Amino acid sequence: MKERLKQLRKTLDITQQEFADRIGIKRNSYANYETGRNTPIDAIILSICREFNVNEEWIRNGTGEMFVEIDKENQLMMWAGSVLKDESDSFKRRFVNMLMELDESDWESLEKMCLLLNKKD
Repeated sequence: MKERLKQLRKTLDITQQEFADRIGIKRNSYANYETGRNTPIDAIILSICREFNVNEEWIRNGTGEMFVEIDKENQLMMWAGSVLKDESDSFKRRFVNMLMELDESDWESLEKMCLLLNKKD
């Protein structure tokens, strides 16, 4: 499992600290999983699978694909959730919050504006 954990982290292009932070453990604990000194308990494995959309069979025994295929709707919900979790005042967070405030007539107006952008002269 240690090799797959390291492969996953490298594929995600994140540090051990970032990986540990995302699943709510200390960097040293995660480092011990990558070296094989310790084996993650089931709760940690499930956290990894949930946080990074990893196939549990792959992380446990190497079978199947690394990541679970998700549809566009769930992908969008995960993205919006990650943006809203960010406590900074980033543009993405402000933009998503603004979209949440739109009522039906606002959406209709926005659609009309977008159609005008696509209109050819």
